[in-house]
Amino acid sequence: MALNKVTSISQWNPQGSCIERFMDNAAYTSAHPDDTLVLVGPARYSSVNDNGGGTDKLTAIGMMQQMSVAQQRAVQPVQAIGSGRSYFLAGKPNVQLNIGRLFAKGPNLNRALYKNLINDENVTKFNPEEPASSQAYTDGVFNLDSELFLIPFGLCVLFRDKSGGNLGSFYVESCMIQSYNIGIASGQNVVMENVTGLADRILPIDITAATDATANFFRTESGGNTVTSSEGDYTDFGTGTLR
Repeated sequence: MALNKVTSISQWNPQGSCIERFMDNAAYTSAHPDDTLVLVGPARYSSVNDNGGGTDKLTAIGMMQQMSVAQQRAVQPVQAIGSGRSYFLAGKPNVQLNIGRLFAKGPNLNRALYKNLINDENVTKFNPEEPASSQAYTDGVFNLDSELFLIPFGLCVLFRDKSGGNLGSFYVESCMIQSYNIGIASGQNVVMENVTGLADRILPIDITAATDATANFFRTESGGNTVTSSEGDYTDFGTGTLR
């Protein structure tokens, strides 16, 4: 007999039910690093589709080993004379990001984050006293004191499950690099680059509304580029239908 899913306490059966959703199919309805894509683009998501440009303004970042985005906001408890209850006042969230990437031939991490904003010719045209890169090798950007790093960028993160279902996407707006680190030690197998930074906000997006180019990333229905809902409990791979 198939398991039931429980959404209320009146239906609870710990041995015969899953909580909230069916979990027998969790292996292919869960997010996985293999099915997550990180792209870099303009500082604001509103610029991604300017003049019909769509995803042409987004470039995938390869060789990424880890990425984290965190939000934190100040919450201040307040009491009032005559009441034993506490109240809370909240400030604007602060967004922090951390990216680690394999150091290999081609654009290094700093260069990759600006590759589609500043071309190779212009990357050498900042203050020559504090250059972003050498004149001969523009893919090696190391000097955080360069005026290049005064330009904000954006990060687009797309999630899907193993069956191609959309799990949601967000755009990290107005990112600024705060620190850059590269470490070398004897005996290590790889050399890694790491950057940390701050951003203005995390904006939930439906990137399929801007372009049809995501048809190869998200599973679509046969009728056209309509991203399937994430509300289904499992996918019938014969028909591509969520059940």
